[in-house]
Amino acid sequence: MSIRTVRDVYVVDAVRTPIGKFGGALAGVRPDDLAAHVVRALVDRTPDLDPARIDDVVFGDANGAGEDNRDVARMAVLLAGLPVTVPGVTVNRLCGSGLEAVIQAARAIALGDASVAIAGGVESMSRAPWVVQKPERAFPAGHQQMWSTTLGWRMTNPRMPAEWTASLGEGAELIADKYAVTREAQDAFALESHGKAAAAWAAGLYDGEVVPYEGVDLARDECIREGSTPEALARLKPAFRTDGRGTVTAGNASPLNDGAAALLLTDEAGLAATGREPLARISVSAVTGIEPQLFGLGPVEAVQRALDKAGRGFGDLSVLELNEAFAAQALGCLAAWPELDPAVVNPRGGAIAIGHPLGASGARLAGSVAHQLAAAGSGTGMAALCIGVGQGIALVLER
Repeated sequence: MSIRTVRDVYVVDAVRTPIGKFGGALAGVRPDDLAAHVVRALVDRTPDLDPARIDDVVFGDANGAGEDNRDVARMAVLLAGLPVTVPGVTVNRLCGSGLEAVIQAARAIALGDASVAIAGGVESMSRAPWVVQKPERAFPAGHQQMWSTTLGWRMTNPRMPAEWTASLGEGAELIADKYAVTREAQDAFALESHGKAAAAWAAGLYDGEVVPYEGVDLARDECIREGSTPEALARLKPAFRTDGRGTVTAGNASPLNDGAAALLLTDEAGLAATGREPLARISVSAVTGIEPQLFGLGPVEAVQRALDKAGRGFGDLSVLELNEAFAAQALGCLAAWPELDPAVVNPRGGAIAIGHPLGASGARLAGSVAHQLAAAGSGTGMAALCIGVGQGIALVLER
């Protein structure tokens, strides 16, 4: 019986599209084309790598009901012009799908089942279809309900407890209640996210990471509002609680978005074949569960478990890319980590400004951490997301 050695896994490169707003510049682009675009970009940016050496393409996708065509990873392989011998698999952990794809691809490499892999995620929330359930009997005479697949619960099982099936926005309100997060604090957090994202773009920090989609006039993330003010945010009405107790608005929550992101992962042999220096090394990961209505606090335990596995503490983190599904949710997580320096959290802006295309966000965060570690020359970084229906996911990267 042979014993396999766990291999180091390297992030050679990471790219993403600019993130488009709902119904915006990328709304005319199919999700399989968005996925193919970032896959092709990675291959083109690594000309020494024979594409036939890619052992697998793993993509996260939270929808899959429309043009994603069930297995968008395989569609991306074919549309990107990779050899037909390159396989592709699509994974779904809702908002954590893109990071789940990175973790699964890294695990395959670490175990020796692959040497080179592409991992990423994609979502077109603009193009998410409506769906209709099959009728209980043939030829119904009445009208049928149509469900949007864009976001949130649909066709909910009646056996689910009512408190579990609260809307995502109501879940954010529950976290605001739990940690006494005020409307003013949420708006200030959102304003800071926009400011940091605008500053990062102005400084050229995204130039080596973002690959615009050819034929679409979108050079940077579409939802950034650098001109926003506290007064403008304060004028927005609560979106989920309308009884005077609401604090969550469109201004302090992530928008609906379109986009894709991907990373090139290798072991030592694959790295040599690329002829490139890696951005970072994959370390450890963790996934956890929590009450569905408190989904936003999912990263709290996931981050702690990942740090424990890595033998690290909060003081060792040089960057934590925490997905900002809602300002209330992000602030709730930060309140649970008093040892964490807030300055290392989302230094280049977060999802409130950049956007949250569900299946792509985890890959975007992992890629951003890798680029930031490479720019610094060393350090330990973390990517983490909350996940609808009550999960958390985290990944540690090092350089």
